Amino acid sequence: MSLDDELRQGLAERKAQAQYRSRRITESAQGPLITVAGRPVLNFCANDYLGLASHPRVMRACIDAVDKYGVGSGASHLISGHSHVHHQLEEALAEFTRRPRALLFSTGYMANLGVISALLGRGDHVFEDRLNHASLLDAGILSRARLQRYQHNDINDLKQKLSTSKAKKKIVATDGVFSMDGDLAGLDILSEQAQRHNVTLMVDDAHGLGVLGERGGGVVEHYGLGIEQVPILMGTLGKAFGSFGAFVAGSEALVETLIQQARSYIYTTAMPPAIAAATLASLRLAEQESWRREKLISLIQRFRVGAQQLGLPLMDSSTAIQPLLVGENRKAIQLSEALLSAGIMVGAIRPPTVPEATARLRITLSAAHNEDQVDSLLEGLQQCRARLALA
Repeated sequence: MSLDDELRQGLAERKAQAQYRSRRITESAQGPLITVAGRPVLNFCANDYLGLASHPRVMRACIDAVDKYGVGSGASHLISGHSHVHHQLEEALAEFTRRPRALLFSTGYMANLGVISALLGRGDHVFEDRLNHASLLDAGILSRARLQRYQHNDINDLKQKLSTSKAKKKIVATDGVFSMDGDLAGLDILSEQAQRHNVTLMVDDAHGLGVLGERGGGVVEHYGLGIEQVPILMGTLGKAFGSFGAFVAGSEALVETLIQQARSYIYTTAMPPAIAAATLASLRLAEQESWRREKLISLIQRFRVGAQQLGLPLMDSSTAIQPLLVGENRKAIQLSEALLSAGIMVGAIRPPTVPEATARLRITLSAAHNEDQVDSLLEGLQQCRARLALA
């Protein structure tokens, strides 16, 4: 059998199991309303939690920076690609996270790979929540350290695994907000156990930064923790901050070590300076306009109350990620497609992204939405579920 024959067979199997992924082509800027296939639809599947991706000030900052710096950065950060605006953004992110240093990466995936592979190797040990993002799990595998996954948010399972580890270097790595469930890691308890067992705690707060906490400091601020409890903090810039890229914040020694040893930092082209400038603008907006977080919380509460009144099987989440449990892959696809026909775009999430028999609609809310749009989503969900005769 040729390679193409094998690949076609694998694709056919995916389709038969309703696990085949496809892309929808958008034709407009990100926002609560986007254009898909020539018609406007309500967008409830983006991670633009604060509604900053198309903010005029952010767009203007990007355009002005293109005029000054051009489009491409031209090289890696360690060659000639580290511009003044990159450095400004790193300093601003360090101040925002209240840590000595921050280091930019091109993506969150690269940040997680870079950190764990730079700090751990053969003979070391990394412990990860079973529902961690794929980038953290892949980082653990590629580091060549021993990877052990503990049951989701199960501190007793983690304690048992920590107590039997003989490795000298150990890291516990967890999502701050779990991207497919919307719930929070129990960082208060995790940090206590990490300190008790002399283990470094790393948090990927891609979905919490900018959103959680009084000033948007994320899940670490939500629990009132600092660098002593969470020495390694990773955050992404393409979600609440509406731009692109990622960063790692921590001590001077941590950041300097990553500059020297993180292969995904050393051997890749720096993000375009214009993106760094846009992110600086969005970071300032997130800091100054606390009403965005307040409005988002209000919309989340409105949606959850309405869903409860309709008997919709929402998972337990107080964040902008509101998963609607469906179960079967095919039913999740049918519900997503029915909603799109009704002018509402929500993604169907299926295994292997989530466990078997837990296919769901991953509904995400934004401060850019309004109450009428949330009510339209609830109405659409009710009507489409009834039409498809879903329980």
